[in-house]
Amino acid sequence: MSSTVPAIDASELAATQTAGYKVGAEKSLAELAELDKEDESLAKWKASLGLDANAVASGSTAGPKVEMISLTLTSNRPAGPIVLDLKDPKQLASAAPVVIKEGSEYTVEIKFLVKSLVAGLKYIHVVKRMGLSDKLEHMIGSRGPSLDHVVAKLPTEEAPSGMLARGKYVVRSRVIDDDGAVYLDATWQFELKKDW
Repeated sequence: MSSTVPAIDASELAATQTAGYKVGAEKSLAELAELDKEDESLAKWKASLGLDANAVASGSTAGPKVEMISLTLTSNRPAGPIVLDLKDPKQLASAAPVVIKEGSEYTVEIKFLVKSLVAGLKYIHVVKRMGLSDKLEHMIGSRGPSLDHVVAKLPTEEAPSGMLARGKYVVRSRVIDDDGAVYLDATWQFELKKDW
């Protein structure tokens, strides 16, 4: 394989759109908290999203609505999970490839902080090697502001195996919301090997 990293075009990371779905007008936390406040079941639902009085007071209006913290690959790796720091996505592109054992099962976990109400948060990544690509799209959901980190766990996957599967892969990860705001756009690499 050549030493150049195959580029992953932004168009390959486009989120799937549901036919007929239209994003509603953006409202502040205070406006949402006041809507239908006499409806008890709706009040409980709003509280589950973090739209109670405490959230309105703690919701930040400065900066991005979501702050990405880390991406963790958890598997049966003897040295423990692999943690990628997402605070500086540019650093990931130049970092050494992460080693993954062929045929091993792994789970991706994304840790982030929600500073303001965000609707339809999605994690998308495209993995590319020798012209072939594989796309994964995972709905994280809508979240209200919180002082606690949120961890979104993706379904467990199995790494490919065999001599032809071994080698370096490039991954472009993106986290977006229904409004099209991008909270993460990072490129990183992994190398599939016979052993850890």
